[in-house]
Amino acid sequence: MFPPPYVLETMTTVPAAPPPRSGKKRRRDQPDGPEPAPAAETVQVTTYQPPNTGPYPTDAPRKNHIRFTPTQVEAITSSTQPGLTVVVGPPGTGKTDVATQVISNIYHNFPEQRTLLVAHSNQALNQLFAKIVALDIDERHLLRLGHGEDELDTEASFSKAGRVESFVQRGAFYLAEVQRLADSIGAVGAHGNSCETAEYFDQVYIQPRWKRFWDVVAAGEDVAAAFPFLHFFADAPQPLFPHEASLERAAEIAKGCERHIRKIFDGLSEIRPFEILRYQRDKSNYLLIKEARIIAMTTTHAAIRRQEIANLGFRYDNIIMEEAAQVTEAESFIPLVMQKSDLTSKHTGVKRIVMIGDHLQNSPVIQNAAFRSYANLEQSLFQRLIRLGVPHITLDAQGRSRPSIAALYKWRYPSLTNLPFTDTAPEFVRANAGLRYEYQFIDVPDYKGHGETEPSPHFIQNLGEAEYAVALFQYLRLLGYPAERISILCAYAGQRALVRDVLGHRCKGNRLFGLPGWVGTVDKYQGEENDYVILSLTRTKTPGYLRDLRRLTVALSRARLGLYVLGRREVFESSLELREAFAGLWARSAKLGVVTGEMFPTERSLGEEVAFTEMEGVEHLGQYVYEMTQAKVKALKEGGGSLPPAAQVKRVEEDDEEDEEADAAAENVDEADEEEIVEVV
Repeated sequence: MFPPPYVLETMTTVPAAPPPRSGKKRRRDQPDGPEPAPAAETVQVTTYQPPNTGPYPTDAPRKNHIRFTPTQVEAITSSTQPGLTVVVGPPGTGKTDVATQVISNIYHNFPEQRTLLVAHSNQALNQLFAKIVALDIDERHLLRLGHGEDELDTEASFSKAGRVESFVQRGAFYLAEVQRLADSIGAVGAHGNSCETAEYFDQVYIQPRWKRFWDVVAAGEDVAAAFPFLHFFADAPQPLFPHEASLERAAEIAKGCERHIRKIFDGLSEIRPFEILRYQRDKSNYLLIKEARIIAMTTTHAAIRRQEIANLGFRYDNIIMEEAAQVTEAESFIPLVMQKSDLTSKHTGVKRIVMIGDHLQNSPVIQNAAFRSYANLEQSLFQRLIRLGVPHITLDAQGRSRPSIAALYKWRYPSLTNLPFTDTAPEFVRANAGLRYEYQFIDVPDYKGHGETEPSPHFIQNLGEAEYAVALFQYLRLLGYPAERISILCAYAGQRALVRDVLGHRCKGNRLFGLPGWVGTVDKYQGEENDYVILSLTRTKTPGYLRDLRRLTVALSRARLGLYVLGRREVFESSLELREAFAGLWARSAKLGVVTGEMFPTERSLGEEVAFTEMEGVEHLGQYVYEMTQAKVKALKEGGGSLPPAAQVKRVEEDDEEDEEADAAAENVDEADEEEIVEVV
């Protein structure tokens, strides 16, 4: 099997028609001629040697190591073609990876085109942008607009100011390389003083040397002996020209060196305007209008800055909308009008629109009850297109969760399958240490005589579930589970605030526990995942807005290896809308099953029978964790060991006020007459 890259050629061959039958008479039912044979389609696969990009390891292009499924390939291929592409992605099916590959394909196949990335939230946009940075895309062509760039988990800054500073730093590096090149060939002078002097140096010294070198190579001379820049590439992996290399191989290595040098001077030509422009604002606008080829922003930023950006003459060819099902219909049209129409311009407008999302997960949050109820503004343009029957591609293979956990939400996606590695990978085959089940609904009774409370309107809390969630987190940490691999999700912003208070009292600053990788609401966690998820449903009187199956689908699909749902069973069991969603959870005991004598990671297989103890309630689990903590501290003291360092986990801070308003909007349905939310599918 030859290695990639591959070239696929489709060939269709039509077999020759058989000769007609001879005879004087024909039957009436016999056709006039023989039936044509079906055309045979074959695919010819060939390979080729990619061009040498340079002798340094940093010159090698970064490759994509993801193996896409046939449906993902279809989505990528369709998105690369002109026109509208709608991609529906159930949880864990790789929507972000598909979007990233589409952007990469457009970037390399259409170098002159510019792509606009939009998403509803900074979180979704940053997640997509971080994966783009890891691909073979030059950083100077990336730009992230808006305040959310501060949360981007990358080494470099991709804001306007950060990109301008990056251009200046890159220019200083390239000018130093030019001066080193001049010294290596004995050219006297300050050729690396500025981009202008570097351009003259290239025209006078470098280009003539390359021309003479290639003339000598064409005459059949030794490539290594005639190469004029051996001293410059002395710091590259040696030998630069292996002794056993053929003439063609040596010539290809020399072409790679030429591409490396050419990249330096081409980069300086792009950086030169930043030397000429005096003001930071002019540099930022030039970067947006001329240099950036992949521009990312949220729909909110696009709405605020639309007129300002359009007046600058901003042009783009492609629009890719991530999490399109969470974008309101009005916001969906804003990216289409961020450039002014100009009949005299050669720019032909938008060529591709790619919408990626899932209409069976969270929808846009509309806080105005009248608009939500009577104008149907809660329906996104993405969902409208799906309901109208617009052709779309549905991704059909998930690789996030264990198959047993994926079965909890598979009823919403009848065609959803599991990737093969979810049945064979060690992390999916092994059981969760110290726990009987990989997923479980845990019935949490009233704690100190109270269930849910509402200190202020729509600020709903449940102290019993908060204590239980923190105690379960402590139990996992005592067994050795990494803190960053555990998330605590809450259905309401009030419960999230309460869980954070309990964590601050019991875990923060304690080197045995630390803080979880994430503590937040379900709505803010769409698009994210973690190995182990503790979910607090909070409500003890009515299911609340969890009757909306879209939110429940998000809540049940975030865990990879372990999902533990805290709630009041009798409340959710009585809801007709949720009966099918909770069917898999009701099949197991409603008391947490604890396996003693295990530490993380365990070698016990997932289906292996084992003795376990059931926790009777919050007090029982709390006392159990307290005794474990005392035993752990005593063992450390007797063994002369030290406590582990406090977990340093980067936690994403959320806007409490914004989440409280979202909760109020979601709960602002008339629950007095028990009018359940109608699921629009």
